[in-house]
Amino acid sequence: MSEITPVISATGLYTPPETITNDELVASYNAYVELHNARHAAEIAAGKVEELQPSSAEFIEKASGIKSRHVMSKAATLDPETMGPRWPERSNDELSVMAEIGVKAALDALQAIGRDPKDVDAVLCAASNMQRPYPAMAIEIQQALGIEGFAFDMNVACSSATFGIQTAADFIRSGNARSVLVVSPEICTGHNNMKNRDSHFIFGDVATAVLVEAKDIAPEQHWEIVGTRLKTVFSNNIRNNFGFLNAATPETIGTPDKLFVQEGRKVFKEVVPMVATMIVEHAGDLGIDPASLRRLWLHQANSGMNRLISQRVLGHEASEDESPTVLDSYGNTSSAGSIIAFHLHNSDLAAGDTALICSFGAGYSAGTVFVRKVA
Repeated sequence: MSEITPVISATGLYTPPETITNDELVASYNAYVELHNARHAAEIAAGKVEELQPSSAEFIEKASGIKSRHVMSKAATLDPETMGPRWPERSNDELSVMAEIGVKAALDALQAIGRDPKDVDAVLCAASNMQRPYPAMAIEIQQALGIEGFAFDMNVACSSATFGIQTAADFIRSGNARSVLVVSPEICTGHNNMKNRDSHFIFGDVATAVLVEAKDIAPEQHWEIVGTRLKTVFSNNIRNNFGFLNAATPETIGTPDKLFVQEGRKVFKEVVPMVATMIVEHAGDLGIDPASLRRLWLHQANSGMNRLISQRVLGHEASEDESPTVLDSYGNTSSAGSIIAFHLHNSDLAAGDTALICSFGAGYSAGTVFVRKVA
């Protein structure tokens, strides 16, 4: 029996309507700095508390390439007394916030090719942080869409979506499913530390969906999954310590080490060569010349990292056409970033073009998905 070929049939995107520009974010952060320094003036003078320094839009863009980001809760995130998203708690009978935006992204993908949710066999919710431990977010999304079959959550931080694509592709190859939705609702502002000058600007909110199916039921125009590869290497350089063991301790909630923290320079130095080598080696194993890749849809975390990785893969500095950026307007949306780039920048490629979806982040984790356009 020949192996079933998995393909990407469609993608979907939900973008929150509210945005926060760098200027707005800096005004909020600097107001918080002034309040903090005034409230702790005596301790700062005595050397017991560190004086906070203001941020700037120029610093943010130079450090990351980010100019703006979409968010689920703008007013609370910009409030110097809150510095994080807030919304009314929903009852257990109401659709959760993560499930709501996940459903919207999923429907966008399904409607793009006229696929009925009942034709889908499985739902994977692949994201960096889940709203709750259980019931699984994926099962709630499955229920809301009216999908039979099975669903489960998976978390590999910024690589969750590509790990989800390989998992879905494996289900297709094995015959355990013929149509799988990989949904990535990323409310990243909820686990970012808005009070940290080095990272208060990084994250944005969004939801994406990727429909992975057997080739024989896919629409005429689709993306054949040529090959996938996953890699993990343990590192503390990107970390989030919040979880159920400390969630019931009010004094720990919101403290710096219970939110996103990273050693940015170490991450840059270690991840760039790891990912570039992984891409080149995987391409070679597939018989693909890395320099011939038509497009790289890379994880949208840092413009400098993407520039160096694409240069090492292609052999020259990539143009915006070769490695498109959504980081400037979406911010770092964790696992959804490379999928946003793919969703928004793939229609112009021609049949036969080979390209790459790639993620990398905390863990460390990295995923490569080589695809070829059909029709």
